[in-house]
Parts: sequence; structure tokens; C-alpha cells
Amino acid sequence: MKKLFFYSITLLLPAVLHATIRLPALVGSNMVLQQNDSVNIWGWANPSEKVTVFTGWDNKTVTVTTSGDAKWTLKVHTPAAGGPYEIRLKGSNEIVLKNILIGEVWLCSGQSNMEYGYYNGIRQIAEELPVCSNNNIRFFNIAKTTAADLQEDCHGSWEVCDSNSLKPFSAVGYFFGAKLQKSLGVPVGLINASWGGTPAEVWAPEYLVTGEPGLSAAAAKLMPSVWWPNKPGYAYNAMIAPLINFNIKGVIWYQGEANVNTADTYTPLFTGMIKAWRDAWHKQLPFYYVQIAPFSYEKEYQAALLRDAQARSSALAGTGMVVVADVTENVKDIHPQDKRTVGNRLANWALGENYGKTGFTWKSPVFKEMSIRKNKAVLHFTNVPTSLRINGKAPAALYIAGADNVFYEASAKVENDALIVWSKNVEKPESVRYGFSNTGIGNVFSLEGLPVRPFRTDNLPVAP
Repeated sequence: MKKLFFYSITLLLPAVLHATIRLPALVGSNMVLQQNDSVNIWGWANPSEKVTVFTGWDNKTVTVTTSGDAKWTLKVHTPAAGGPYEIRLKGSNEIVLKNILIGEVWLCSGQSNMEYGYYNGIRQIAEELPVCSNNNIRFFNIAKTTAADLQEDCHGSWEVCDSNSLKPFSAVGYFFGAKLQKSLGVPVGLINASWGGTPAEVWAPEYLVTGEPGLSAAAAKLMPSVWWPNKPGYAYNAMIAPLINFNIKGVIWYQGEANVNTADTYTPLFTGMIKAWRDAWHKQLPFYYVQIAPFSYEKEYQAALLRDAQARSSALAGTGMVVVADVTENVKDIHPQDKRTVGNRLANWALGENYGKTGFTWKSPVFKEMSIRKNKAVLHFTNVPTSLRINGKAPAALYIAGADNVFYEASAKVENDALIVWSKNVEKPESVRYGFSNTGIGNVFSLEGLPVRPFRTDNLPVAP
């Protein structure tokens, strides 16, 4: 029996030795490569082995010699959107990648509001299943994984969008990609790296958190969980680092709920994370994110302070924040059901900022400045193409205070891009707050239909 076993192994050994080219999970059949770009193809093989790559869209061949650490990488130029194509790789063995498209590639990341889809009870995805099949949309779902050190590969595979592949995918990511695909008329590849409950610290490189005393102290406050990691860098190492060789257009992000207890450090953490990702990709990646929705957190101003931190983060160039307070149906549910509106608003940022599309508005009105007119506060806003409007008879979640800093529900009227605010209880206004609470849902919009971003005009100390 031992001789038979040895003989079987020796028969298999030559095949193992010669099958030397290995590719990362991201480089596979059904993938989408970024159009009009110089993209990376990489993998592993025997040291000094020549690897030849043939690209079907231009019938060109590129050859590279594997390094002493068994790694190889090369660049190939992609044309304008199209396909399907094949890529053939040959060394001691041969690999053929099929059904490859050229188009636009986006990374979708964050926590549960990015992760949630069909299996989490999102009704809009259930309704989408009969009509979702689209060969020009491709998904790559990264399995939840952690690591203490930077990883070079991840678990997942590219799949064509249909009723089966959509079920485990991000609803927000899908609606974002579907709108891009329809508007641009090109293939869209979506990479989903999200994990419900995760704080931003785990998605940032470890050095960013541990190297700054304020961020390190905030990270020490994170509560352990049996459902998600809380160690800085652990999701980044295993779910983001393996992606950085793969050319992407940009990132969409939905996260923040897990950081409401550390809102005072969220802006430097979040903007630092964005910069670190951009450095890793060697590219000024567009980064569009969602402001967290109203929810009845334990402490009165937890969400308000985190939203403030998210709003301040939008000062970083190349970022954009989507406001979604108006899509909340139930402030007892931290996961709003309406993911279509969220995905569409994110897509509009990309279409307007990165693809030159016009004829629509993608930026919510943002408070600019306040002046006092007798007993009224006059608030002016940016991103108001025509005028503001109040949906309903009276404004909601709007408060005004005088020198005593006691806030009262306010009345308001619209004057073009301005909101005139007053209360019979405040003779001399000094401060106005709008949507500044855990559960406040405002009803002031631009005439084009986008909600005014929550704000406060004061800098008064607020206990979370």
C-alpha cells in the first residue's frame, strides 16, 4: 500500500511542478478592467520563469520574467469600453481568462448599510430579481477576512449580474452600478468589501491609528464583538490591501454608525483613511460616501456629532457626501430600507463629477452663512440652483436660540436660496440648528429635490 501511495504521488508531482503560474482571485474570468488605462496583471510563478500574456482586444503579447520571490507583474493598455475578450497567460502552464469586459470599476466598502442586500430583507432587491440580469454588470464579493499583516490575495470571484449573484451583493452597490451602467452605456465592475458593524479604524492602515495618540486613544474605546473585528488595520490588511494592484475608478462608502461614540476623532480618522487608500493606489481616487441616517441612539447627540464629523470630512478634495435623512422610514431601524435612492445619489456624484454628465443636481444644499434681520435669522446656502422649498406646512427639526442658548422649535419661510428662521420665544437670534439630533428628519429641500444637509450655526459644547 505504501509503495502504491508513493507511486501515485510521484505521478502527480511533475504536473504540480509545471503548473506554476498562479493568479490572484481578482484577476479572473468575467472581470471588468478599467477602460483607457494602463492596468496591472500580476501573479506568481517559479523564479526566473517567463510569463507571456496575450490580450485579445489588441492581439498584443507582453512577456515578463518572474522575480526571485516568485512574483511577477506587468502592465497592459486597455481600450475604450467593450468586450467580451480573452486573456491568455503562458509559462510552464497556460491559463485562459474568458468573458472579460472593459469598462468602469468601483469599490464599494463600509459597514452593514453598504453590506445589506436580499438576504438582509432589503425589499427593493427582491423586487429587482426578475429584471436584474445584465451581462454588462459584474460583481466581486470579498469574503469577510482579517489579518494582522498586509495580504496579497483575497477570497472571491467575478460573477455576471443575475438573480443568483445579486442576492449576496450590496444593494447600495448594485443600484449605484446599475445607474452608472445605464447612464454611461458601458460595462461596470463592482468590488464589494464591506462588513456590518465595523468601525472605520479596522479599514484604515494600522500605522494611521497607532501612530497618532488621539486616534489610538479612541480606538482603545472600541468595544469587542463576536460579529466583527475592532483591531486597527485588520480589515484593511485582508480586504483592501489585496486590491491595490487592481486599477479602479473610485470608491463609494457607507459607514459611521460604529463610530458614534468616538465622533470627536472621526474626521481625522476618516480623511486619513481616504488619503492612505489614495496613496496605496497611487491615485487621487474619487471617494463618495453616505452621511449616516437618523436613528435613536442611546445618547442624545451621538449621531448629530458623527454627522458633523462626516460633513467636515467633505472639505477633502475629491470627496462628496450624500445626505439621506429623508429616506428614513423608522428611526428605530438603523438600516433604512430605501437603498435605491442612496445608490442613485452616489451614482449622480460620480456621473456629475467624473463623467461630465449634466442636466441634474447631485449636491445637497449646504449652509453657508447667517445674518440677523431684526428678530429673524437669515440663512444662506450653497448648491441651490434655483430655490429652496419646505415640504409641508411647517419646517421640521429646525430650532433657534438666543443668547441664553435655549433652543425652541422655529418657524421658517423661503426666499430663493435663503431660509428665514424665527420663533416668538427668541427676540434676538444667535444660533440655528437643523436636523441636529439623533432622530431629526428635516423637510427643507432644494427645488431640484435634494435634502438640505443637517447643520448648526453654533459651536457650543455638546455632550454626546
